[in-house]
Amino acid sequence: MTRTDDTIRWGILATGGIAAAFARDLAALPGGELLAVGSRSPRSARRFADEHGVPRAYGSWAELAADPDVDVVYVATPHSAHLEAAAVCLEAGKAVLCEKPLTLNLAQAREMVGLARRRGVFLMEAMWTYCNPVVRRMLELVADGAIGEVRSVHADFGIVAPVDASHRLRDPRLGGGALLDLGVYPVSFAHLVLGEPSSVAAWAHLTPEGVDETTGVLLGYDSGAVATLSCSIASASPTVAAVSGTRGRIELPHGFFAPESFVLHRGGREAEEVRVPRAEGGTGYGPEAAEVMRCLREKETESPLVPLDGTLAVMATLDAVRERVGVRYPGD
Repeated sequence: MTRTDDTIRWGILATGGIAAAFARDLAALPGGELLAVGSRSPRSARRFADEHGVPRAYGSWAELAADPDVDVVYVATPHSAHLEAAAVCLEAGKAVLCEKPLTLNLAQAREMVGLARRRGVFLMEAMWTYCNPVVRRMLELVADGAIGEVRSVHADFGIVAPVDASHRLRDPRLGGGALLDLGVYPVSFAHLVLGEPSSVAAWAHLTPEGVDETTGVLLGYDSGAVATLSCSIASASPTVAAVSGTRGRIELPHGFFAPESFVLHRGGREAEEVRVPRAEGGTGYGPEAAEVMRCLREKETESPLVPLDGTLAVMATLDAVRERVGVRYPGD
C-alpha cells in the first residue's frame, strides 16, 4: 500500500465488546482507519471484520503484527494476556495502545515497557480518563489554584456482577477481582491528581477463589493529602469522584472515568458546571486514539498525557494493594 496521506492505520487485537466499542469510535475519528483485526480464532476475526467493515481479518496475533500496512495495534484482550499480545506487536515494530491495566503486575509492566523502550516503539496504556478533555480541564483548574491546595481525592467504582466461579472475574489465573477490572480507575485518578503515594493501606473481602470482591484503599501523601478509593463487583456504587482543596472542590458525576462535565464549588460563589466539547464524539475512546495518532505523527514513543513511568507507578500501587489484602496471581 502506497501512502499518500498522514492517515494512521489501525489493527485491533481481540474481538470482544471493548474492541467493538473502540472500532465504532475510531470510525468517527478523522485521520484514522481501521485496517485489520486479529484473533486466535479465524472465525471470530472474520465475524468482527464483517460487522465493522474491516478490510483484513487474521486468524493469529502474529499475522496481524506482520501486516506491513498497520501502524498501530490496539490490544483489547483480557488483561491476563496483555503482555503476551503486546510483546508480539512490539517485537514486530508495531506501535501499541494496550488496554488497562497494562498487565497483571508491576514485573510484567516493567517487562512490556522495557521492550518498547529497547525497540524504540510507541507504547501507551489505554487509560482514556487521562485523555478526556473534561478531565484535562479539571487538571488545569487544579493547577491554577482554583480550589486551593488539594487535601483529598475520592473515587469509587462498583457494579453488581453476578458471575459464577468459572467466570474470569473470579479466576486468579486471569487476574480476577474488582481491583484490576474496576479499581484501576479510582487508583489512576488519584495518581493523576496527587501522584505516587507515600503510604498504601487497604482492606478487602475475598471470594472463595481468592480474588477481591470489594476493596477499600486509603492512600497517603507527603503533602498531607489523602485519597479514599473503593471498588466492588458485588454492589453498585455511585461511581463518582471528587477533588477537595483548601478553597473549594470539584465533583465529577457518575462515570467519572469518562465524564462530559464536572461541577466546580468555590467559597462565596455559586456552583459552576463546566463542560468541554469532545470533538471526536463517540463513547469516549476517541480522545485516547487521537492522542496516539498525534504521537505517531510527531515521532514520539511515549505520550505526555499517559506517560509510561506513571503507568508503572499505578501498577506499583495496585501491587501494594493486592499484597495488603492477600490477593495473589500465578507468577507474582
